[in-house]
Amino acid sequence: MSELRELCTSLGWEDVRTLLNSGNVIFRARKAAPKELEDALSGVRVILRTEAELRKVVKNNPFDPIRNPSYLHVAFFDKKVSADTLRDAYGDKGPEVIRGGAGRELYIDYVDGVGRSKLTHGLIERTLGATATLRNWNTVTKLLAMAE
Repeated sequence: MSELRELCTSLGWEDVRTLLNSGNVIFRARKAAPKELEDALSGVRVILRTEAELRKVVKNNPFDPIRNPSYLHVAFFDKKVSADTLRDAYGDKGPEVIRGGAGRELYIDYVDGVGRSKLTHGLIERTLGATATLRNWNTVTKLLAMAE
């Protein structure tokens, strides 16, 4: 993660901080585009949200995050997606509950835990034809706190 912080700083971004070892990075920049970081990381796909967008994600959560915040996930996408499309394709293969967000996010309650779920990251991306990254509710709220 120190290399990621150094890379972001070299792009001219300020207040660069990371969370966990999964590529979560918070920074301040006048202009920042996923393409800049993707190019610097040799084509690794980047999903970027502003502080205001992240705040909206937290505010619009349709689930009770207190029940089990590690089972509640937000899937962040690189383009608009449909919760209905994912629900229709996934059907009744598992107990997961899927709700739409503002267009580029989906909220997923992995009722029995993400480890045993058939609703995998790869299946989500293939079904929706979009690049995604999933973060559990604890991580989402920590990222927002860091951004603020």
